[in-house]
Amino acid sequence: MQPTRTAHIIRTTKETQIDLSLNIDGKANYEISTGVPFFDHMLDLLAKHALLDLTIQATGDIEVDYHHLVEDVGIVLGEAFNEALGDRKGINRYGFWVLPMDEAQAQAEVCLDLGGRPFFVYKMEHEQKYIRDFDVTIIKHFWRSFCDSAKMNLHIELKFGEDLHHCIEAIFKSAARALRVACDTDPRALDLIPSSKGRIGA
Repeated sequence: MQPTRTAHIIRTTKETQIDLSLNIDGKANYEISTGVPFFDHMLDLLAKHALLDLTIQATGDIEVDYHHLVEDVGIVLGEAFNEALGDRKGINRYGFWVLPMDEAQAQAEVCLDLGGRPFFVYKMEHEQKYIRDFDVTIIKHFWRSFCDSAKMNLHIELKFGEDLHHCIEAIFKSAARALRVACDTDPRALDLIPSSKGRIGA
């Protein structure tokens, strides 16, 4: 029987306070509160489409800027994935997804490797930078922090998009689906490390 892949992490700094619980093998039961509505919405989508059970209670110095909170949530979420995946035996390891978004014609492409070595590529160009008061350039820092802490290789590229909200939404949904594929296990390989080196990150 496959062990439960869960993690609970608390991170407290002078800038942010984060309490996060993750179950990779969940059913999309999530409760997320960061004090930043648009960011909450994107994290909801991540949990929903990756079928994660995810609870995040986060506060921080958002009266100064959203940057610290968004980046630190990325760090903690990545740490939770790294802990929950353990030795990563039996996982598919690789995930890929291309996802369109309605009338905005946004198309996001995400490919990733849960191979234990962080590397990050992010290509997202848009003439608009804000959704209400949320600077979407912070999203890049979220994914970089997540990538580094989860010890994964993550490539994100927005191929085309008009509506900025839909562009960011497409990225989160595509990443969620790619994560779901990569984290899923192969019943033929439950006792196998998905690397010819015999260990992840070597």
